[in-house]
Amino acid sequence: MDAIDRRILRALAQEARLSNTELAERVGLSPSPCWTRVKRLEQAGVIRGYRAELDQGALGLPDTVIIEVMTEKHDETSLAAFEQAIAATPEILEAWLVTGEYDYVIKAAVGGTAGYERLLREVIYRLPGVRHTRTSFAIRPLKRSLGPTP
Repeated sequence: MDAIDRRILRALAQEARLSNTELAERVGLSPSPCWTRVKRLEQAGVIRGYRAELDQGALGLPDTVIIEVMTEKHDETSLAAFEQAIAATPEILEAWLVTGEYDYVIKAAVGGTAGYERLLREVIYRLPGVRHTRTSFAIRPLKRSLGPTP
């Protein structure tokens, strides 16, 4: 990966809907070699996809909660069941298996405290093996990124 590839990645990270012509202009290439580089970055797995950024508030889920979850068991079957349930829950935006006191950290979109209570009672507490949770409401985002930019 060279400096031009890095410029391509930075430009696409900022605005993924750029046409190939616009992208080529921004990075100082003609369209054909730019397209070839983008395709190579996609095939190498550096660019994993293109996504629309949705407005949680416009969808009726203006609040973000960070939920730490401690599970009862740590065997493969229990972890797999928990992770499948997490993946199937649309309000859960991101989830990580982590080290430390808690086993998972979950980022979810909710509609205020009532939406949070519904998520907790109807989803999280019904997940297989949940022992304990701890939650924080996010006040405002300081930085959002879909990945590091080179």
